[in-house]
Amino acid sequence: MTTRTTPESPAAAPLLDLQSLVVAVRRRRRLWGSLALLGLLLGAAVAVLRPPPPTAVTEVLVAHQADQPNDPGTLIRTDVALLHTTAIAGKALQSLGSSEDPEDFLRDYGGTGLTNNVLQIQVTAPSDAEAVARAGALADAFVADHVRRIKEAADAQAKALLDQRDRLREELARVNQEIGGGQQQSGPKASANLESLFASRAELTARITDFGQRAAEASVGTPQLVAGTQIVDAPRAVKQSLPRTAATDAAIGLVLGLVLGIAVAAVGAVVADRPVLRREIAANLGASVIAELRRVPRRPAGRWQRRRTRAARTRLTATLARTVGGSAEAVSLLELGCARGTGVIALDLAGALAENGPVVLVDTLPGPRFARRRPQPGDPTVVERGRDAAAPGQERRLGVGSVAPGTAWTDLRDLGDRTVLVVRAGHGSAAWLHTVARQLADQRIPVLGVVLIDPDPRDRTDGTLWDGPRSAQRGPSEGPARPIGTGRRRTERVPMWTARVPDSDQEVR
Repeated sequence: MTTRTTPESPAAAPLLDLQSLVVAVRRRRRLWGSLALLGLLLGAAVAVLRPPPPTAVTEVLVAHQADQPNDPGTLIRTDVALLHTTAIAGKALQSLGSSEDPEDFLRDYGGTGLTNNVLQIQVTAPSDAEAVARAGALADAFVADHVRRIKEAADAQAKALLDQRDRLREELARVNQEIGGGQQQSGPKASANLESLFASRAELTARITDFGQRAAEASVGTPQLVAGTQIVDAPRAVKQSLPRTAATDAAIGLVLGLVLGIAVAAVGAVVADRPVLRREIAANLGASVIAELRRVPRRPAGRWQRRRTRAARTRLTATLARTVGGSAEAVSLLELGCARGTGVIALDLAGALAENGPVVLVDTLPGPRFARRRPQPGDPTVVERGRDAAAPGQERRLGVGSVAPGTAWTDLRDLGDRTVLVVRAGHGSAAWLHTVARQLADQRIPVLGVVLIDPDPRDRTDGTLWDGPRSAQRGPSEGPARPIGTGRRRTERVPMWTARVPDSDQEVR
């Protein structure tokens, strides 16, 4: 029996990498910061351009017949709904002598249940005096309507009880008539019947008395509810503070703009799928990150910052010189999203390599050509592609090109037999990074490493590949390939540590 081994499958990538998402959102802080600022300004502008209208408030104490200590607020919500009806609005307008349509008046006021028995009424109007008058008329109309409904309910209950009492009185009269006729009869049967009639008369008399008492209690309880429903706080105008209103609206706009900006940034990061972490860029390109160049704030650089920038350029140049200086083969720097910075890095690298012999810089970068610049004393020779053939054969060639969309892949071989990728973090999508790695592998151009421009300052992920796909060749440090599993090749290599350079090509002059 033969056992066939297969290589271990890589760990499944998560559907949503929260670390990468947080970094992508943080890198787009200009977007959500701008939206937050825009929301703040719009909120303040709304408060200034559209100030709140004059408003008056009043409080009404509402007594309910079915009040309970554990009432969840159902009764007061019913009162709020009744307040916002055309009947009460029409009565209020009628008391004011206004011809306004009640349906239009409904949009100018509202009610809020402060407690189970306290109703607050808010009314807006063109002026404070009119708002106070409307609030008073509306409160009076609501109280009158509530009292009317209480009285009607009490009257209906008392009338029902009295009607029941009158019906029992008629039945009692019939029983009394039967008793008067049965007293003239004799015998055991007549005595039993007479005794039953006396019992019925006693029961009817007790029920008549009970219904009468209940009807009286229903009538007596109504004045208590009527007196309990009253205006407890007279209508008054609400003082409006423009600074406070502007601050409140600005804070609301700030929060809404911030939330919207973060949401837009998060959705854009997920949809665009642009790697920003070292490990993602290294994995998608199949090459290790050998150096980084951070971006500094866009403000005038001080003496200490300029000294730091020069030190960063020196370290970056030394790292690249060690990486590409071990062989006499032509080397190229291929940029993705950082053409200007790549050109400056190429000039520094060419100057460092010129110490060991003449160097020709072949420029194919998009935009302004370095070949058109005015050469300074000690600068390397810069030529455009197509003219580099005229350069002496003993000079070392350093090509500078681009792998942005639209690149002529077959021309990259002319720039150099090996390459170093200069990539701006978050610029290219994962699909395009895969395309770059595949095309370079098809052209048999080994990738010595990646220089990461504008990385995240808080990125602590590892950008060194210890085991990568066979198609992504990563320079002369690779060891011999050995078969594993079903014949796939595994490359063993010496670790190449990332040189962190905390500056930006934007500060390079």
